[in-house]
Amino acid sequence: MPNIKIMTTSFLITLREGLEASLIVAILLTYLARTDRKADARYVWTGTFSAIAACLVAGTAIYLAVDGLNGKVEMATEGTIALAAAAVLTQMIFWMRKNSQNLSAELRAKVDQSAKTALFTIAFVAVVREGLETVLFLLSAETTSSSGTSVVVGGLLGLAASVVLGLAIFAGGRKVNLKMFFNVTAVLLIMFAAGLAGKSVHEYRELLGWENGWLVQSAWTVESGMWSSGTFYDFMKGFFGWHNAAENIRVITYFAFLAPTLYFYLRKPVKSAA
Repeated sequence: MPNIKIMTTSFLITLREGLEASLIVAILLTYLARTDRKADARYVWTGTFSAIAACLVAGTAIYLAVDGLNGKVEMATEGTIALAAAAVLTQMIFWMRKNSQNLSAELRAKVDQSAKTALFTIAFVAVVREGLETVLFLLSAETTSSSGTSVVVGGLLGLAASVVLGLAIFAGGRKVNLKMFFNVTAVLLIMFAAGLAGKSVHEYRELLGWENGWLVQSAWTVESGMWSSGTFYDFMKGFFGWHNAAENIRVITYFAFLAPTLYFYLRKPVKSAA
C-alpha cells in the first residue's frame, strides 16, 4: 500500500519542479506561435523530450547504484544525498524568488536572438535542470522511507498536475497567482530541506559511531499517540523531519537551517537608492 506522506512529499516536489519546467516550455512555445515561428516548435519539443530521457537514464543509474549499498557506505551516501538535496533545493527556491518576475521576458529575449540549435538548448537545459533536481529530491525521499512505489506514484501525480496547471496558465488567457503558489510551496519546501539537513547530520553521526554526549541524546521521547507512530507520524517525519526520539544535534541542525533560511526568503528585498 502506498505511503501517504511519501506520496505527498514526492507530489509537492514534482509539482513545483514540473511547473517550473512546463512554464519555460510554454513560454517558448507561446512566443514562437505569436511571432509566426510555429515550425520551430519542434526544436523545443526535441530538447524537452531529450532532457526527459536523460533524466530517466541518470535517475535509474543513481538509484541502482545507491540501492546496492549497505553499512557505512550507505550511511555516507544517504547523508551526502540529503545534504546535497537540501542545498540544491534551497538554491532553487531563492533563484525562483529572484527571477520569477522577469522569467518570461528573459526567455523571449533569448528566443529573439536564437537559432534552431539554441531553441533546442534552451528547452533541454531548462528541463534537464529541473529533472535532475527532481531526481535528487525523490531519491532522498526514497532513501528516507524505503518506499519506492510511493515515491513513483506521488511523483507521477505531481508531474501530471504540473502539466495541467502549466497548460491552464497559458491557455485561453487564464491567470494563476504564481507568486502566491511559489511562496507557499517555497515555505513548505524550506521546511522539507531543513528536515534533510537534520537527516544528513544523523547519518554522518551514525557513520562516525558517535554515540556519547549531550548532543546525541534524545531531545524528547514520544512513546505513544499519533506523534510516535502511524500515518500522521510518518507524514511529519518524511515531510518536516519530525522524529519521536530526535537527537539534540538533529534538532539544533533543523532550526539552525530553518530560521535563517525562512528569514532571508520572507524578508522584503532591499531597494537600492536612486
